[in-house]
Amino acid sequence: MSNENNVSVMEPVKAPETKAPKAPRRGHRLGGSRVGHNILIAILCVIWLIPIVWLVCMSFSANDGMDTSSFFPKQWSLDHYVRLFQTNSVNQFPRWFMNTFKIACLNCVICTCFVLMVAYAMSFGKFKARKPLMNVAVMLNLFPGVLTMIAIYFLLKQFGLTNNHYGLLMVYAGASGLGYLICKGFFDTVPRALCEAARIDGCNEAKIFTHIVIPTSRPIIVYTIINAFLAPWMDFVMAKMILNSGDSSMYTVAVGLYAMLEKSLINRYFTIFCCGGILVSIPIAVLFFIMQKFYVEGVTAGSVKG
Repeated sequence: MSNENNVSVMEPVKAPETKAPKAPRRGHRLGGSRVGHNILIAILCVIWLIPIVWLVCMSFSANDGMDTSSFFPKQWSLDHYVRLFQTNSVNQFPRWFMNTFKIACLNCVICTCFVLMVAYAMSFGKFKARKPLMNVAVMLNLFPGVLTMIAIYFLLKQFGLTNNHYGLLMVYAGASGLGYLICKGFFDTVPRALCEAARIDGCNEAKIFTHIVIPTSRPIIVYTIINAFLAPWMDFVMAKMILNSGDSSMYTVAVGLYAMLEKSLINRYFTIFCCGGILVSIPIAVLFFIMQKFYVEGVTAGSVKG
């Protein structure tokens, strides 16, 4: 009789199961990366805020000169904010403020008109020299403006435009049209069907620009206005070069406050200088916080096309 039924078939031995390590969840990786980014941004913000906090603290110091023995002033006072508006031969802050405000407002109007018109021509116009002009404008923007300072100064001097606000305004507004690129990118997103429908109805280019393109471009207009206002408000180099006479009543805020830092004046006017720096930054901060939404929309929409 066969022994096949008595022979036991040996089954293969199975290796113990090993569980594969679980891959970290994507949410955990993103969470850790986000925490690291937030910590880095917080550190950079603290470093960036240190000089601003120090300037604010020094503006409330009871001392007239610079005190570097401690970060916070030993005695606090508001007297220097009051003295800032008491004009004398050195301190004429109210006049400087009005000079800067006047130049900034005029520059807003002129530069905004120039930029919008150039951007409209480059976006909607179809002419042979369009591409070469755009390339030339981009190349000119690559050169720093300080390279032309000497030539600009002697040119203005030949026409008697130094030491007055008209020459300074001409410098700010003269090349503003070259900053059309972001505005053109925004105009490229305006539906061309609207413009074609307006042309069929008999509208010319001026009416299309003022009645269709401008009303639909509020974010980029706000962006252009803010940039045009900030240029003269924060400029020091060009203002110092053109307004180089001894008449301090013609100074802008930047030039006037810088004059307080002369070696013979710094021990008497440094705290007043800090007060002026704080007050000058307030209008800019208020303007930016009010227009922040439109500013961001203008930048993001204008950078889509170029």
